[in-house]
Amino acid sequence: MNIPALRQLIERARQHEARHGTLARQLESRMQHLHPAICLPDGDGLGVLTQFVEGYLEQVPELLEAAHAVACETGIEAQIGPVLKVAEHFFLSPPDLVEGQEGLAGLLDEAYLAHRLVEEINDRYIAFLGQPLIPLDTTVANLVAHRLIGESFANQLDEAVQLAVNGLLGNTLLEQVSLESSRNRLNSPTTVAAWQAWPCLSRQFGVELQLSRATG
Repeated sequence: MNIPALRQLIERARQHEARHGTLARQLESRMQHLHPAICLPDGDGLGVLTQFVEGYLEQVPELLEAAHAVACETGIEAQIGPVLKVAEHFFLSPPDLVEGQEGLAGLLDEAYLAHRLVEEINDRYIAFLGQPLIPLDTTVANLVAHRLIGESFANQLDEAVQLAVNGLLGNTLLEQVSLESSRNRLNSPTTVAAWQAWPCLSRQFGVELQLSRATG
């Protein structure tokens, strides 16, 4: 995993934002048009959304680093390794459809691809094994990011994720996995303890999604 390259990319994007304020302008222009389900704490809504985006980006290398460390420590690298490489590729070499934006605003698209990939892989493993491959729930954060990116374009990114997942897992790969062996590895005390050593993965961004407000 090329974690330093990921962090350097984020730092360059942060410097770009400090000079140009592209993300701040983009978020400010969307503040009045946020989906009603997105609930911001009272006070500086723009500041909270900016912090959310920065945290969402920073969580990508943290997640990949944590997952790689756990995979190496617990012997499940064969399962996790390919997922991490595709997520890393999404971030460092994104598909053509996300080109055109720079700085933190541009990286939000790449981060969404990486997070959604892990979410989709987890969904497949939950359906097959009854538990996620990587025990990190970013569903709410991904839904908020989806709204910030914009419905139409975020749906295109979702399609790119689906294609990647289908290519990564195929139609029969999970069927070839031993249920008992996989569950034993994911449930082993070593694996559980390794994930618990990464509390940053459960970071709260201060942005909530209240679905009842969407239909009220």
